[in-house]
Amino acid sequence: PEPRAPVSSPSSAAAAGPPTPSSLDKKAKNVVNRTLSPGPRQESDLPAGLAAQEGNCSFERVQNKEDVAQLKCRLQKLQALTQKSKLPATSTETCAALQSRLKQAQALEAKIRKRRAEKKTPEPEPSREPSEPPAATGDKAPAYQRFHTLAQDVPPGLTLPYKYKVLAEMFRSMDTIVGMLFNRAETITFAKVKQGVQDIMHKQFEQWHVGQIKAVYPASYTLRQDNNIPTFGAGMKRSGYQLTIEPVLGEEEKVDGRPHLSASRLLERRKVFGRNLVNLVKEHHKTFLTSLSPPLAVPDDQLTRWHPRFNVDEVPDVVPAELPQPPTVDKMTTAQEVLTKARSMMSPKMEKALANLALRTAETSATEQEVPKAAASPAGTPSALRGVSQSLLERIRAKEAQKLQALMTRAPEREQRLAMLARLPEMARLLRTVFVAEKKQALTVEVACTHMIDSYRTTMAPGEMEKHLRLFSEVLPDWVSLHPIRQDTYIKLDKSKDLNIIVERLSKLIHEEERL
Repeated sequence: PEPRAPVSSPSSAAAAGPPTPSSLDKKAKNVVNRTLSPGPRQESDLPAGLAAQEGNCSFERVQNKEDVAQLKCRLQKLQALTQKSKLPATSTETCAALQSRLKQAQALEAKIRKRRAEKKTPEPEPSREPSEPPAATGDKAPAYQRFHTLAQDVPPGLTLPYKYKVLAEMFRSMDTIVGMLFNRAETITFAKVKQGVQDIMHKQFEQWHVGQIKAVYPASYTLRQDNNIPTFGAGMKRSGYQLTIEPVLGEEEKVDGRPHLSASRLLERRKVFGRNLVNLVKEHHKTFLTSLSPPLAVPDDQLTRWHPRFNVDEVPDVVPAELPQPPTVDKMTTAQEVLTKARSMMSPKMEKALANLALRTAETSATEQEVPKAAASPAGTPSALRGVSQSLLERIRAKEAQKLQALMTRAPEREQRLAMLARLPEMARLLRTVFVAEKKQALTVEVACTHMIDSYRTTMAPGEMEKHLRLFSEVLPDWVSLHPIRQDTYIKLDKSKDLNIIVERLSKLIHEEERL
């Protein structure tokens, strides 16, 4: 007989090894049946495998709770660190530095407010206290004003200084504003004109500018002081006197029986103002010419440019003309008023005696100034020229003065011809080289101009080069000649002539033209 296998209990099977799937299914069914059946549940009834699984789950739950507690602790520590980093440093040194900077900022703010308050001073009433030109200071004018004429990209001529150009622009703007108000039959006050001119030019416009305009062009406006003019601003009272402006027009300039300032008349007035400014500069230029050694005398109608040593931008400002003042009450408040009153109280004999005394004093001072000048003239010779005879120096100075006078009276057409003649010696060499390279007796003007333009040192238009070739045929007809044949013009060159002789003849011709 075969031996029987020992019967093992479920507990011994569980201890011996892991249960098989079939045994686990049976055990699970038994557990379910027991839980559904009534009666108290005993722990001994649970299988050993299920008890082991429940133990593992409870151990994992305890371990998860410990991990959550550690995470909460770390999160609290991180929150505390972030709050500490957000808080500013509260050391004593940083607080003192911040307080000092705050005081500096407050001091700067107080200075800025003080300067703004000083700038916002109320403007003086034009009728009560007319503005005056600023006093001359020792500061130099900006370079763009002192060297304005040197920076102009225009041919030399009768250029105006910078301040005169600004004054001409002020007159143009003022005439435009006055014309609009006059054509609308409005009362033209200085306050209206001032605002309009400042809006156009973005520069300050004061009453002394009006005085300068009146001095340059006296027949431009009629100025007077009027009161009871309706005003819509708070800065001027209705009963106060205001400077009123009215353009001077002829009888023929009327539209519907009323004077009208047209655009053509505005342009004409602007040209007259510009001519008057040029005449003012001419007067200063004439004074400068008389102060030279030897003195020069150039008629105004023949003057085409200023003297090379005449600094245009240093011409003095226009002296403003006197503007009408509002009537004042006989109340002496200044020393000038007291003197005026005392002069009116003098007798005619006393006034005449004072006038004679002033004339004698002026004559004696003038003679005293002339004597040192006459004595200082021979000693004014530079040390380098002391051995040269005085007659030779006078002849050299006379030639230089003659040359400068010819330069100042030269017409623009003459100046252009001289510039073309100065280019001919260099062009003569190029023209002969072109004919030698082409190996022809004659070329068309178009072909010659093309080769000359390619070889000349500066860029030049074909029309300008053709003018130079025609000038060659005019001044040297025995060397260059032009022959029109049908629709083309041919140029012919005598290559047998010596080029050095041609250049010498051109140089002599240039010197002769410069003397004229």
